[in-house]
Amino acid sequence: MVFDQPWEGNACAASATVLFDGDRYRMYYAGGMTKGNPTLNCYAESKDGIHWVKPELGLFEYGGSKKNNITLGRFTPPAEPWDGYADTIGSYSSPFKDPNPNCKPDERYKAIYHVNEGLGALKSADGIHWSPLTEKNRCIIKGAFDSQNLAFWDPIRGEYRAYMRSWNGNWRDIRTATSKDFFNWTELGNLEYPGSKAPNARQQLYTNQVISYYRAPHILLGFPTRYTERGWSESMRALPELEARKLRSAVSDRFGTALTDGLFMSSRDGRKFRLWSEAFIRPGLRGTDNWAYGDNYQTWGLVETKSANPDAPDEISITATEGYNLGEANKLRRFTIRQDGFVSMQASFAGGTFTTKPITYQGDRLVLNFSTSAAGIIRVAIQEADGKPIDGFTLDDCNEVFGDTLQGTVTWKHGSDLGKLAGRPIRLHVTLSDADLYAFQFVATGLEGHDHRGP
Repeated sequence: MVFDQPWEGNACAASATVLFDGDRYRMYYAGGMTKGNPTLNCYAESKDGIHWVKPELGLFEYGGSKKNNITLGRFTPPAEPWDGYADTIGSYSSPFKDPNPNCKPDERYKAIYHVNEGLGALKSADGIHWSPLTEKNRCIIKGAFDSQNLAFWDPIRGEYRAYMRSWNGNWRDIRTATSKDFFNWTELGNLEYPGSKAPNARQQLYTNQVISYYRAPHILLGFPTRYTERGWSESMRALPELEARKLRSAVSDRFGTALTDGLFMSSRDGRKFRLWSEAFIRPGLRGTDNWAYGDNYQTWGLVETKSANPDAPDEISITATEGYNLGEANKLRRFTIRQDGFVSMQASFAGGTFTTKPITYQGDRLVLNFSTSAAGIIRVAIQEADGKPIDGFTLDDCNEVFGDTLQGTVTWKHGSDLGKLAGRPIRLHVTLSDADLYAFQFVATGLEGHDHRGP
């Protein structure tokens, strides 16, 4: 996607949202973020999540014409304006389709948005025509909101969750709050990262892109932007587009020497996150439109798309910005990974082992999402919760698992049936050699392989 229309600008992709909605993919993104234009929001859609069109919506006038894809521009002030009401929407709204079973029809799509030093709530019946959720529209007022702010329905906990930027001491960080009605929110609190020193001078956290993972809704995934101020050095001068970097630094040194890239984190409770400090998406081996402040912002949303290989399973697409605040336009680039392929337990040819915590399951088979080399091996033993072996399920009983698949069934000498162990605490003890194990799941025979692409 290239954002090259006069109402879009060269900084709009830093707050984009992508979602799958039944028969189409939708994209929402900020516009008007250059040349002194008013802030607004735009819309695009796609049949495959790869090729996008910008429909002429005819909703808002720009430059004397309504032939544009602007979906949010100005609202009529409410009947009883509250003190400080602003009638222009901010540039950081993040729409989502609300799966709350009690959601009203005219609120099927929702978003929070930046308004007058706070966050307001929006509603829509169709994802195109938007209005404030309530007359007193500002619902969150404490925080720093100058990047993408988002909220969504958490189906496991039965509540809405919001995530936004904040300060933690001297460093940029992420805050969260919860709500039952999408308007009255709990007190904001900073996220926690046990085992990580973030945020710190080398990795401040900007946008968060936290989402309930559609393939495993009890897990929350996040893709925060890491912001690092590096200053001038020989390595900085050796990076691409030195002259543009110098122009940025003429305004502020950080505009020319700060760098951004994408990270990955996950959580079970929405507050404490396991944060990997290694980049999820690196700036890359390219000579333009990268290695700069504002690039590599990952957009909000994970969608399944067809692989370029016709016999391969669907992939997960993630988009990230490039060319931020340079020239007349900036862009989104699409990246793909295997389903559930965010991180892995990985072993060299020399091999390695790990053992899970005690778990209970329902189902009668164990399937793995894994990849091995031609000589690679995975074996799985099932143990009692205290680590004692279970007859018939030892490593020696397990048949070698190798290949590359999203759902490979583990078998032992007696077969694959695990029904007799369902409902009791067990541990998995796994050995790997030249292999990656991305995910495991216990399934009931005949129920695997259902469509996960829904919102």
